[in-house]
Amino acid sequence: MGRSSPDPDHAALSRLRWRCRRGMRELDTLLERWLTERWRGADASDRITFERLLGCEDDQLWDWCMGRSTPDDPVLAAMVEQVVEPTATRDRDGLGG
Repeated sequence: MGRSSPDPDHAALSRLRWRCRRGMRELDTLLERWLTERWRGADASDRITFERLLGCEDDQLWDWCMGRSTPDDPVLAAMVEQVVEPTATRDRDGLGG
């Protein structure tokens, strides 16, 4: 019996999920949610931008996600908006936790 080859997308998702673990639960949750909900449907550009976002420092990411500052790069700024969008929608609708 032959073994099927591993799914390269599964391996990539596992690596990315690990990179989403930042040591701050709130930030982990935001990043992992984007990965879970949007990665498979994202185009190559969004995937590259998300990986660039994961390369940023935690304190900078947190400030961006909390709206304390904005990335100078408009592409990164748009990705930050995507990452925090579900939270902003829930908070605006009074459904935040």
